[in-house]
Amino acid sequence: MANVLRPLLDDEDERALLRFLAQTPYEVYPRRVPPDWKPFIAGPETHGRLPPELYLAAADLGPVLVDRVKRGPDKGTWRADEVRSPVVFWERSQPDEDGALRAGELWAELDVTPQTGRRDAAPDRFRRRFNELDTWLKKTCRRSEPVGWLIGPSAARRAREGLVLRAAGHRGELLRPFR
Repeated sequence: MANVLRPLLDDEDERALLRFLAQTPYEVYPRRVPPDWKPFIAGPETHGRLPPELYLAAADLGPVLVDRVKRGPDKGTWRADEVRSPVVFWERSQPDEDGALRAGELWAELDVTPQTGRRDAAPDRFRRRFNELDTWLKKTCRRSEPVGWLIGPSAARRAREGLVLRAAGHRGELLRPFR
């Protein structure tokens, strides 16, 4: 079972997150890695280059292992191995067709579970990095009504001004910053 965080961040909040992430080097990989991909370091200056779904790879802690997708519409492309690589998957918050901001997700595989087939837990240094990210988000963001999401300060401010916030998914429920 992955360790999951569900943030709802607008562009300003994402830049603040990237400033925090710049303290330690995270390389950026898209969800489906093209053969000619050149990873770059995540930082506020690279915000415009981020794909909607990406991996934040702690390449200084271990290699990013990739393998070829064997089935489905992405057959033949490359993907990062979330279990054996020190990566955090980040699905960014995106506006939907109605102009509402949809929640994203951050997760990493840290534990030994039968579902993943992992034999060893993630390295302690990677676990600490993910826990630092978890702590920073919980300290910086506001809780939501209903509970379960973390709303960035800029998104919360914009929600008070009329921006609609929704949970991810087909019928995402309305979210409000907790007062």
